[in-house]
Amino acid sequence: MMGEAKENDVYEEELLDYEEDDDKALDASSNANAKPAADASQDCGFEHPSEVQHECIPQAILGMDVICQAKSGMGKTAVFVLSSLQQIDPTAGQVAALVLCHTRELAYQICNEFERFSKFLPELKVAVFYGGVHIKKHQDLLKNDCPHIVVGTPGRILALARDKDLSLKNVRHFILDECDKMLESLDMRRDVQEIFKMTPHDKQVMMFSATLSKEIRPICKKFMQDPMEIYVDDEAKLTLHGLVQHYIKLTESEKNRKLNDLLDALDFNQVVIFVKSVSRAAELNKLLCECNFPSICIHSGMTQEERLTRYKNFKEGHKRILVATDLVGRGIDIERVNIVINYDMPDSADTYLHRVGRAGRFGTKGLAITFVSSASDSDVLNQVQERFEVDIKELPEQIDTSTYMPS
Repeated sequence: MMGEAKENDVYEEELLDYEEDDDKALDASSNANAKPAADASQDCGFEHPSEVQHECIPQAILGMDVICQAKSGMGKTAVFVLSSLQQIDPTAGQVAALVLCHTRELAYQICNEFERFSKFLPELKVAVFYGGVHIKKHQDLLKNDCPHIVVGTPGRILALARDKDLSLKNVRHFILDECDKMLESLDMRRDVQEIFKMTPHDKQVMMFSATLSKEIRPICKKFMQDPMEIYVDDEAKLTLHGLVQHYIKLTESEKNRKLNDLLDALDFNQVVIFVKSVSRAAELNKLLCECNFPSICIHSGMTQEERLTRYKNFKEGHKRILVATDLVGRGIDIERVNIVINYDMPDSADTYLHRVGRAGRFGTKGLAITFVSSASDSDVLNQVQERFEVDIKELPEQIDTSTYMPS
């Protein structure tokens, strides 16, 4: 993999060194006329920054390259949203920031965050571009109402840039969210590199993920100039404090009955139930609806529009149970979710971490229950316990509501 990356070096020559600009940037960020990102952040409920925000935002506002790994739910999105908004000076018809991520749902959500935080910057325009929407719609928007910030998935962004509909020559901020997902897959990495080469040398590059293996880090750094690196190297820190984790041993045929019992017995605001395939998601959702549970499902077999409508429905609290494939396993932020049930065991410890991170966001309480029905399920559970140094016990007969319900 590393050999492949070497041949495919993003840029041969050096990127611009940022250090000489630090003093100017500091003056700008302390200037009384600086952008009202602080107003926005307070208005959006950001009074106490998380550790990652505390570490990253001051450097990011100075235009430094940043590579950051921190656990799910610690507000990584706000780092790049706030620091790029603070630096952008909107110019009509010019895209100043480009954010790439690997799924449409995540792109949509990031776009929302930019809109939420830019409410004090009325002239700033944000747009989101991904496949599944007619490309003509995107072309028209770029022509008639060009955004200053573009969020999107690599395939669609590349198509728009190749056809000269999207000009990247004024991009000052290049951001990858869940960067490991995009750089591990060679096809997606190729797209990202091609897009990267269409942007100016002199720009800020920021990359974020909850999981960054030692192998992928050097690849990330090829895109960067002496980045500030923030890693939670202690894997044990990646599991979520405040998250109660249990497993239940049962056979495949006992899962439905058990799930019914749990949903009846547990107190929850909202719950996400993860399954391993599209067909199982549809089947289980149908079953829950027949049992009069307020359930909805999201999977990749749906049209983009349908997925987003359902996602919004769930996020706004109209439905309290979401049955999903791993499509929703990463980066999706729904603050009311306090229980995650792994109806089917995830395929790896990484996926487990991303899934259970849907509950217990930002250090709040939550409960994760995993069904274990085979030897390979037990293997993954053991990997999770070893890697994250967490002791996951069998679900007790009675579970104290106060351990997982916010008071």
